[in-house]
Amino acid sequence: MKRLVRHTGLGLASGVAAIALQMAAVSPVKAQAAYGSYIGIGPAIGLTEGGGEGRKISGVVSGRYKFLEAPISLRGQVFLGSGVALVPTVSYDIPINWQTDAYIGVGAAIPVSGNTPVGDKTGFAIQPGVDYSLPNSNMVVFGNAVISFDAYKDTRGTAASLQGGVGLRF
Repeated sequence: MKRLVRHTGLGLASGVAAIALQMAAVSPVKAQAAYGSYIGIGPAIGLTEGGGEGRKISGVVSGRYKFLEAPISLRGQVFLGSGVALVPTVSYDIPINWQTDAYIGVGAAIPVSGNTPVGDKTGFAIQPGVDYSLPNSNMVVFGNAVISFDAYKDTRGTAASLQGGVGLRF
């Protein structure tokens, strides 16, 4: 009987010690980047004037491909209006809470035709922005800026635009 009590006591003590070690090893919960890739649409407005023309207003089709294990996303925007431009970027996503990401992307602004909100010449681009996933839905609200350096053929100036819209997560 003493052996049974002694072995049961050791087993219980071992179990409690294992649970305590497991609880000590648990790391605190951190906010994860807003889940999911999306495609969306919205308006865009050029904040700068260049190329001999005034500020441009355009439509934008925006997409995000989210890598699930890393805070990195591939993003792309297509500006459609009096001119067409492509802006592919790679972004570092900074989770604010379970529904919201802030991000900073780097890439290029590539005008395909005409004078666009991001200029009329291919240039290095920075893209700061925010994504917000609406609770209990597959909808995303996005907003960002594109700053394109050396974006105009004539003036070699910087172009800046603001865009936002709504998207559908997939």
